[in-house]
This record gives sequence, C-alpha cells and structure tokens, in this order.
Amino acid sequence: MLNTRTAGVLCHIASLPGKYGIGSLGKEAYRFAKLLAKSGVKYWQILPLVQTGFGDSPYSSVSCNSGNPYFIDLERLAAEGLLTAEELRAAQYKNAEIDYGALYNERYMTLRKAFSRFNFDGTEFRAFVKSGVAEDYALFMTAKQVYGENFLQWDAPLKFRDGDALEKLRTDFHEEYLFWNFLQYEFRTQWFALKAYCNGLGLKIIGDIPLYVAADSADVWAHPTLFKLDRELRPVKVAGVPPDYFSETGQLWGNPIYDWAAHEKEGFRWWTQRLESAFLLYDVVRIDHFRGIDRYYEIPAFAETAVSGTWCEGPKEKLFAACSHRDAFIAEDLGVIDEGVLALRDKLGFPGMKVLLFAFDGNEENPFLPAHIGENSVAYTGTHDNDTVAGYASSLSAEEFLLFRSRVAAVLEEEGIAARLGEDGKGFADAFVQLALASRSRLAVIPVQDILGLDNEARMNCPGTDSGNWRFRLSRLPRGSVMRKFGRMLKKYKRR
Repeated sequence: MLNTRTAGVLCHIASLPGKYGIGSLGKEAYRFAKLLAKSGVKYWQILPLVQTGFGDSPYSSVSCNSGNPYFIDLERLAAEGLLTAEELRAAQYKNAEIDYGALYNERYMTLRKAFSRFNFDGTEFRAFVKSGVAEDYALFMTAKQVYGENFLQWDAPLKFRDGDALEKLRTDFHEEYLFWNFLQYEFRTQWFALKAYCNGLGLKIIGDIPLYVAADSADVWAHPTLFKLDRELRPVKVAGVPPDYFSETGQLWGNPIYDWAAHEKEGFRWWTQRLESAFLLYDVVRIDHFRGIDRYYEIPAFAETAVSGTWCEGPKEKLFAACSHRDAFIAEDLGVIDEGVLALRDKLGFPGMKVLLFAFDGNEENPFLPAHIGENSVAYTGTHDNDTVAGYASSLSAEEFLLFRSRVAAVLEEEGIAARLGEDGKGFADAFVQLALASRSRLAVIPVQDILGLDNEARMNCPGTDSGNWRFRLSRLPRGSVMRKFGRMLKKYKRR
C-alpha cells in the first residue's frame, strides 16, 4: 500500500458541516473531497460508518456491516421525490455540536416519510433485499421495533432464531422489515456514489473497522456460536484493555469475546466475509485494536473495572490467510503493546501508527519520536481518541507547558523545522503538522482539527467516559487559504 510519500486527512462523515444536524453523504462531503484532492491530499480517513447505538460511538453498533441512516443525504431523497421542501426545512438544526438525542427522536420519522413514498417494488431494491446484504440487520431492527429490549429478552424462538419465528417476523411485519432494508439501500447507494467521486479525484478512502462487535447486536444474535456466551447467550467474558495511558483502571468495553477456536473451525469464514465487505466500502482498512489479534484481554462479564482481566492468545496471522487485500491494511498498534504484536504486524507487513502527541515524555527511546519512525508506518499528529494538539498544549500547567515546549523545540531543531511555539498553545498545531509531514512515514494523516489549529472543544472522544463524545462538527469547510497552505506543506515535504 505505502509505496510513495503521501498524505491524508482524518475527518469523520459525522463531523462535516451542513443544515441537518450531522454530517452526511451530501454536497458538503463532495466539496470536502474536492478540497482535499485540490490540495494534493491522497487519502481521506474516516471513522466507522456503522449505525451507532447507546453512547453514540461508531465503535459500537447494532450491526458491524450497517451504514448509519443519519448519514443519508436528505436533499438527495427530496430530489428523488421522497421528501417535500417543508419536510427538509423541518429537519434542519442550528446546533454547533451533534445532538444525538434529537436525531434519534426526529430523523427516523423523516426517513419513514421518505420510505412511505418509495417504490419498494423497484427492480434494484428487490435485488438488494434478495441479496441478503442487510438481512440480519433488517430482521434485528424489525424485532427491536416490535418487541424492544435487548435481544436476550425476546421470546425463545426469536431469541434463538428459530426458522419459523424469523419467517413470521418477516411476514407479519413486512413493511417494517422493508423499511430497514430501504435505509441500507439508500445509504449504500449514496456511499458508493461518493466513493466513486473520491476515487475519480485520485482520493482514496481509509475506513475503520472495530475489532469487536456490540453485545446487543445482529452480529451476536445471528452468530452466537462464534462468541464466548452461556446457554442463554449472555457474554461470559468481555473485552477491554488493562490500565494504560488513557485510564488508571483500564477500559471495560463490554463487548463479547470471540471464540477463536470456533472461528478457526469454520475457516474464519465470518471474518473473511467481514473484511471483504469492508473492502467494498473502503480502499484501505484500519483495524482498530489490532493488538487483540495477537493477544487479547478478556475480563469477567460482571467485573466493575478492567483490572481483573487476563491475556489470552489470539488467532494471529491465520485470521488473514484467506483475505485477498493483505496489502491494504493499517494496524492500530497503540496502547499496551508487546513484542508479539510488533512481530505479527511486521510479519504481515502492515504499517503501524505513530502518534506524535505520545512522543514527548522525555524518554529518548520513545518509539513515537520522529528519529525512531520508520517508512512502513502512518504518522499522525493525534487521533480521534486524544486531545487536539493545541488543546493538549493549552491544558498543561505552567511547569508542564515549559517542559513540553522545550522538548518539542529540541525535536523541531533536530528535524530542521522552523515553527513558532507560542505561550498559550498557538503554533503547536502547525509545528506538529510539519513534524508529521516531515517524518519518514510514507503516509502522514492529519486530523482536520489540527489543520485548523482547534482546541479541545473540537476533541472527538475521551476514552473511559460515556457521555459528551462523538459530537464534534465543523461549522464550515476549511477555507481555501487554509488548504492552500496545507498543500504548500505537502509539496515542501514531498507528499504531493
């Protein structure tokens, strides 16, 4: 994948500006793609496109292969005659951040109005439903609407997917079943149009797939034998990470743990299909929590923190044996990393991640320092899980700030980069962008927040917290002058 020096920008679809409360696959996405391509950017990295659930995290979904209905472009539905001008106006929001509660209460009503005018006897839609792409998702969401609750609370025939119970659900609530198919049909139609446009500009999409799936999901409901569950389909062990940089008590994610022996017995068929599906959506796939493929951390299902977990052996390279896209992965190799993870990453040839905000702890052997970054890697100023660069600098105490500034200044001098580091965090974003672009990493990806020099009001996620995350939105697309400056940096550091 990484054969030449190139650059990318990280900006989730949800964070794009627009009239309708959340970023969409509409005109702002096309304009953003054009801005990137015109600046010489070759990669647009996004977070998972999935339908989010409780907590609004794109890393927890009702289905790992779903598309988020909130991203459907309402104006395109109106152009197709499925929404009226009045309905479009009623769907508009003036909120600076994403209000997921309002979206949940109102957006689905708008989408149902569009569905009421949709010709679901059309040839393309009938072929989509017949293909089964959204079958488990549509059945799961139909049952959710009819019976509510966690799927563990459904009557046994439906909970355990008895064939007659599934057919009865599909037949008795056929319109509801078609509605959820309609959402995925519209999402995929719009997404593939946007992706084709990006690719036509020479812009590739880096997508993101979480290692784990949600406990209350179509994935677990449809494939219970592939997870460590008890006879009632309740998780016995759950996922997380031990205490680390982000949390003193670790992170208790709560996702059910895979039964890797069961996966291996069926030739990793479920995983192979998942990866192949991802490569229909994206050009490059970043595997979140890659370390869990080498060894994973499992925690008793009813533990209150992640401290009591244990490490277990993962599937390692066997997981990728049948995948036909092994040259198009990025390994998220952050957090608690040991030699086994690094050896697996290197054996597979996957580039890892080098996050510059982790580099300045005073350790001269820190692997994130530019001097220690190799070519087969992706350099980031920061990720969606940590402060913006300006926000981090501004959050430090006076003593910490002076130490941080001196360490950054020393590295800038070593790298021959001229940058002004102000007293209040100003200038640090620009300096870190230059450090990432100047690095030996063949690909450098810059969060849009750092291109714009935004503070922690623009932070996307605080790991270990369960509220206030995933809400960041751009108030407008980056100005042309900002992107031209970024383009000049790309040229200076031979990334265009």
